Amino acid sequence: MSATLTDRPVDHTNTSSAKGDLLLDLAGVHTHIGAYHILHGVDLQVPAGQVTMLLGRNGAGKSTTLRTIMGLWKVSAGSVTFKGRAIGGAGAAGIVTPDIARLGIAYVPEAMGIFADLTVAENMLLAARGARRLAELDTTRLEWIFGFFPALKKFWLYPAGKLSGGQKQMLAVARAVVEPRELLLIDEPSKGLAPAIVAHMTEAFAELKRQRTTLLLVEQNFAMAKALGDNVAVMDNGRVVHSGAMKELAGDDAMQQRLLGLALGVHQ
Repeated sequence: MSATLTDRPVDHTNTSSAKGDLLLDLAGVHTHIGAYHILHGVDLQVPAGQVTMLLGRNGAGKSTTLRTIMGLWKVSAGSVTFKGRAIGGAGAAGIVTPDIARLGIAYVPEAMGIFADLTVAENMLLAARGARRLAELDTTRLEWIFGFFPALKKFWLYPAGKLSGGQKQMLAVARAVVEPRELLLIDEPSKGLAPAIVAHMTEAFAELKRQRTTLLLVEQNFAMAKALGDNVAVMDNGRVVHSGAMKELAGDDAMQQRLLGLALGVHQ
C-alpha cells in the first residue's frame, strides 16, 4: 500500500459491537522504540469471535501494534486490555510476554519465528502447552491442520529450515493453532505465498472464524482481507485513521482511494 494519510482526521465509524463484546481493546496507546516514537495514540477494538483486518502502508505501525499487544514493545502511554484485564500500559507493568501467551493469545510474526534446526514435529511440540512428547499432541487437531496444510504432514520429520517459504509460513500458522486459542495475532500471513497456498490459508482462517476464534490480521492481500474481514482498521503514521465494517470499505472505491491510495477491486 502506498497511501499517505498525514494529518487526515481520524474516522471511527464501527458501531458493530458493544463494549461488552470486545475481546481486545487498545486505548490511546503510544509506543517508543529507543528514541523513535512509533505509535501515536492507537485506539483499536477487536470484537470477540470476529476477524479484524489491520491495513495500512508499510511503516504505518501495524507490526509495532501487534508486538505492543504481546508485550514485546513497552507501552509508553495508554492501555491494552484483554477480556477486560490490563495486559499493557502503566497498570500492567508486571505482565510479560509469556504470561500474555498463557492467557490464550497466539502471535505469528512476519518473520514467522520457527526454529530452523528443529523438525516440523518438534516445532509443533514446542508450541503445544499441553504436551511434553509428540505422542501427547492432539492427533485429531493435527489431522485438522494437515487438512489445510498437507505439506506439514509430508515433511513432519524434516528440519523446518529446509522447507520452502510458503511451507514455513504454513508451519508458523499451524504452531499458533496447534491448540485452541482465544485470539490470534498474525502479521502478513500471505506475504510471498503462491495463490494456491493463500487459498488454503484463507480457508483455514475462515474455519477458525466459524469456530469463534478471534483473529487480528495484518494483511496486504486485499482479496483475503475482503473474504475474511468482519471489521477493518486502517493505520497511518502510528495511529488508526479509520475503523469500520470491512464490507463497507470493500464496497466503496472512493473510501479505499482516500484511505489507502488505491482501490481494492484493482487487486483482486
